Amino acid sequence: MGKGIFYAVSVGAGDPLDMTLRAKQVLEQADVVVYDSLVGQGVLSRIPENARLINVGKRASHHIMRQENINQVLLEEAQRGLRVVRLKGGDPFLFGRGGEELELLRENGIPYEVVPGVTSSIAVPAYNGVPVTHRDFCSSVHIITGHKRAGEEYDIDFRALVDTKGTLVFLMGVSALPDICEGLIGAGMEKDMPAAILQKGTTAGQKRIVATVSTLEEEVKRQGIETPAIIVVGKVCTLAEKFGWYEELPLSGWKVLVTRPKELVSRTADKLREKGAEVLELPAIRTVPMEDQSRLYKALDHLEEYQWLVFTSPTGVKVFFEELIRHGKDIRAMGNARLAVIGEGTKKALKERGLLADFVPSVYDGDTLGKELSELLSGGEKILIPRAEKGNEKLTAFLAQAGAVVEDVPTYQTLYEKSQLIDEKKEFETGQISCAVFTSASTVKGFVEGTKGLDYSKVKAACIGRQTKAAAESFGMKAYMSEKATIDSLVKLVEDMKRSE
Repeated sequence: MGKGIFYAVSVGAGDPLDMTLRAKQVLEQADVVVYDSLVGQGVLSRIPENARLINVGKRASHHIMRQENINQVLLEEAQRGLRVVRLKGGDPFLFGRGGEELELLRENGIPYEVVPGVTSSIAVPAYNGVPVTHRDFCSSVHIITGHKRAGEEYDIDFRALVDTKGTLVFLMGVSALPDICEGLIGAGMEKDMPAAILQKGTTAGQKRIVATVSTLEEEVKRQGIETPAIIVVGKVCTLAEKFGWYEELPLSGWKVLVTRPKELVSRTADKLREKGAEVLELPAIRTVPMEDQSRLYKALDHLEEYQWLVFTSPTGVKVFFEELIRHGKDIRAMGNARLAVIGEGTKKALKERGLLADFVPSVYDGDTLGKELSELLSGGEKILIPRAEKGNEKLTAFLAQAGAVVEDVPTYQTLYEKSQLIDEKKEFETGQISCAVFTSASTVKGFVEGTKGLDYSKVKAACIGRQTKAAAESFGMKAYMSEKATIDSLVKLVEDMKRSE
């Protein structure tokens, strides 16, 4: 077996959008992913399904696996000929022990690459409106680890740090806060020097306490702080209130679960992130084409006979045209058939294939589609509906009552998904997730399948369409419905939900 390759990959401070393009590319190609507790949930949700996962769970004073053992695991996996990705919060070469991991790999002739990224020492202050350098205050920044080996004194030259007159950033220093503040003051730093502690930067849990080097410890005791957090000391901390931009976004402080199928999730997630939400992309369902497409192929052989083609989802559009090509035909086989779609997303999917919808209902759901389309029929029309295995029966009933000959053909099926990395049930039980976004009744059912035992009254549900809202309410969720069945309207709904808290 040939040698594999090892990648030390930075994923930034938490927000998955802070990953570099190179990091994203390498992660998508990984055979094995080794990760720890400092890797953000948004990043974890992007690990490819086919990658094998190894959790080494490193946090201060709590290691699932010792560093020596981690090094050995990395070596053994690479020796099996695999692409091994070691995910690191922050940058791998800044207190990330990336150098230690490379030593053993190099000794054994394993090829490796380092994918650098944005360190939390820069990103977290930036998200809090703290520029680590500013010409009016300082001209240097110094990054120090606040972590020390058990039973040992801090190997920090506080006098030298004070003499730099630059900004000081302490990583992994929450437990050492009293010693750090005492050490700086003892080395001659003014007691009223501004200082800040920044919790869970770039995430919904972001929190900032600004005080002075002499009062910061007291303020932390009074207000409370959670790890991970970093300490910043310097006059630049006074700019936080003036430049703090992240908390001004309408959805900052909210963690939102998006349950759409993976191929449809990105636009929804991106829109929510633009508004400041921390987004968990955890699809509750996935769609797969039917193995037996014989019914569809039979219809495709006589496609020119249909007066209407009705599409009820972007997935239905995708599968139909993929199978059309696979069957040796293209859009010319559609003849003069008119096209009806359930809503804007499906309409867009058609447009991307150079086709314009002839009919869109006033309300984007199956009931309204069937009712309003039936009013356009004179009777006897042949209608093909390529859609999910379990579709809305009222749609076909309305059309049949109008005298249409309806071919309701299942072209794909919906399977339920559950995250192997993130405990969604626990996230809701502990109040970590502010709301869940559902775009179909099937995503509601998929979510419930993956969170059995959850008290669903704890779930705030932002829903597209009446059927989705009804499904959420049937499980006891506190459900809200967007004004329109569009992603923009759904995002506005989430904003309104937060505003009404």
